[in-house]
Amino acid sequence: MRSAAGTLRRPSDLARAGLVAPERLAELERVAAQYAVAISPALVELIDPADPRDPIARQFVPDAAELAIAPEERSDPIGDDARSPVPGIVHRYPDRVLLKLVHVCPVYCRFCFRREQVGPRGRPSLSRAELDGALAYIGARPEIWEVILTGGDPLVLSPRRLREVVRALAAIDHVRIVRVHTRVPVATPARVTREVVRALKAFGKATYVVLHVNHPRELTPAARAACARFVDAGIPMLSQSVLLRDVNDDAATLGALMRALVENRIKPYYLHQGDLAPGTAHLRTGIVEGQELMRALRGRYSGLCQPTFVLDIPGGYGKVPIGPNYLADEDSSCSVIDPEGRRHSYAPTR
Repeated sequence: MRSAAGTLRRPSDLARAGLVAPERLAELERVAAQYAVAISPALVELIDPADPRDPIARQFVPDAAELAIAPEERSDPIGDDARSPVPGIVHRYPDRVLLKLVHVCPVYCRFCFRREQVGPRGRPSLSRAELDGALAYIGARPEIWEVILTGGDPLVLSPRRLREVVRALAAIDHVRIVRVHTRVPVATPARVTREVVRALKAFGKATYVVLHVNHPRELTPAARAACARFVDAGIPMLSQSVLLRDVNDDAATLGALMRALVENRIKPYYLHQGDLAPGTAHLRTGIVEGQELMRALRGRYSGLCQPTFVLDIPGGYGKVPIGPNYLADEDSSCSVIDPEGRRHSYAPTR
């Protein structure tokens, strides 16, 4: 394992840290020219350079395979832009919106579905006028019950900026839920200070924090302590993970991750099928593989450990569950498949 004085942002930084071979620099410079690179010290510390299949490196160290774009891949795979009525807002579902405050992150995942929007060369953060416009859009639509702060990673903002945004949302009566999507507790756990936690709380509203985490090794003692600061302050936590080839695409790893989350008072929420982001085919699994993994978790791990396996339909048409089906219709009844794969007749269906 290696430590680093600061975040690694260039292929040459990765080579000096011993994470990539010097002969790979030329091809990795081509990747870095296309997609942002950043690996925080906390995650550098977890990477084993001697393991060519290290699951942490797979998520964050650039790979020449990212230069190969599959025909089905899209620059905006889940159709954010098609559902963006004003800058910063994505309104895909009637009762909730995304509010994208920034387009920077403490680390950049190699499978990111917004990889062409984020990073130093990505889209700018919202200006004051754009933020005011986004808040006005939310305030004018009483059907909006929940606002999801995303980006980029909203927790890269200062506690003062976070407090301003949360208080502005709290002043909108019909907004009842503020949800924050972040990787910060894993990537830069020291950023989760008491000031940040206080900034996310608003009187009369419920705040939820959703942690993006894909492998149990990411839940270090520091990451667990950062998450505990939220939960101990009364902010519930959920998790979302992406199913990734050679990272978490086996039942033992996935089960260990879900158990570690539950043990830390974080409810597994979503397991995402990999989106069709450009240059990510080498990290995607098949839907059937994911369904079989979910079937393997069912009955072997507590119900608390069961995320919903979901797919964001390309083009902006929304997220749908795609887990395995345990029912098979028959003439006057149905057949139910148990966790061991055995079929049982159940009647009547009405």
